[in-house]
Amino acid sequence: MRRWVVLVLLGLSFRVSASSLLIPMDNSQRNHLKAYGIAYYALQKNVAVDWLLNYRGGSFLVQFSADIANECTVRGVTAQVLTDAEVNKLLGYIESPAVNMNLVRMERAPRIAVYSPKNEVVLDETDAVILVLDYAEIPYDIIYDEQILKEDALARYDWLHLHHEDFTGQVSKVQFRQSAQLEVKLLETTATRLGYATVSAMKYDVVKKINAFTASGGYLFAMCSGAETFDIALAANGADLENSTDELEVPLDFSKSLAFENFSLEPTMNRSFSTINVGGWGYNDSGTEFFTLFEFSAKWDVIPSILTQNHENLIREFSGLTTAFNKPHVKPDVLVLAENRQRPFVRYIYGELGNGHWTYYSGHDPEGGRGRGRGPTDLNLFPHSPGYRLILNNVLFPSASKKKRKT
Repeated sequence: MRRWVVLVLLGLSFRVSASSLLIPMDNSQRNHLKAYGIAYYALQKNVAVDWLLNYRGGSFLVQFSADIANECTVRGVTAQVLTDAEVNKLLGYIESPAVNMNLVRMERAPRIAVYSPKNEVVLDETDAVILVLDYAEIPYDIIYDEQILKEDALARYDWLHLHHEDFTGQVSKVQFRQSAQLEVKLLETTATRLGYATVSAMKYDVVKKINAFTASGGYLFAMCSGAETFDIALAANGADLENSTDELEVPLDFSKSLAFENFSLEPTMNRSFSTINVGGWGYNDSGTEFFTLFEFSAKWDVIPSILTQNHENLIREFSGLTTAFNKPHVKPDVLVLAENRQRPFVRYIYGELGNGHWTYYSGHDPEGGRGRGRGPTDLNLFPHSPGYRLILNNVLFPSASKKKRKT
């Protein structure tokens, strides 16, 4: 008989012969998002977690302990107790060359930072990564310009997230957040305090620090305008786009950008930043269009397989300051992980920089909008969100023993 961890405390009733806990990630899982939190919890306890790529939606296998089993119960996460014989049979199946599956071991909880202006004054309540980290109960630190530039804060972390940010420093661009004007004032004050003549000069130094962090082995995960403007700032190579007489003629060095090439800049007073962005705010609020996750060989292309683990391969479209990436501008050496096959909309891409890795995921909130307003999303309503699962794949990525991709 199969034994499941469900909504009642069963820790004391598990058989002594129990060997492992299988946390399934297919449609049998009660809470997909919190399951990632259980994996992180085990890593914090120095308990290794095996990520079973393409097995039942990318399930987790962990050595049995009453503590972890009880934590599954408390968080409402489904887990199955397996004996040694059952585990050996499962691992033999995954190792078979006849199935597109693999096992990746995770042994260390990554140190996570979120680049955000969030503080006691600025309430950054709609950052999808902050929302899902809180929901999954995965710890993180908030850092911003001053910590990066004065304290060399990035040296303390393995993983960094960028979201609805303008790394070009064009403070005159209209933002959609209510706190925008306050944020601009705080940015100008910080730039002056740190000795910069302009916000754009300060942001460019931040960009260089983040780029160096990535090249030295860090993991960069950027969403929405954070991805687009980071690449623009790299290509602009320090040009002051805010005060340029004609920013459309600013020379761009596409050899310096990570993901995009041959794009043009939009005028300063335009809400868009460049021709990288397609779709626009409110795109597909009716919820009738989807983008598709690509399938990779789990035994050969471990990295993209990790990043695309899911129980669904169709993700509902969602918009943002940067809704989707314009396919003709994506560099040929960038790996596309997901796209809308009916439009030139690339949604999810991956690349390598030096010893590090980066992923760009377009759009603002995978469950945002669609008639519910633009406020914070309540993830209690979306515990199985495939769009949010992509974020959490990236969170666990630095823990995995992985090889360079083959294709």
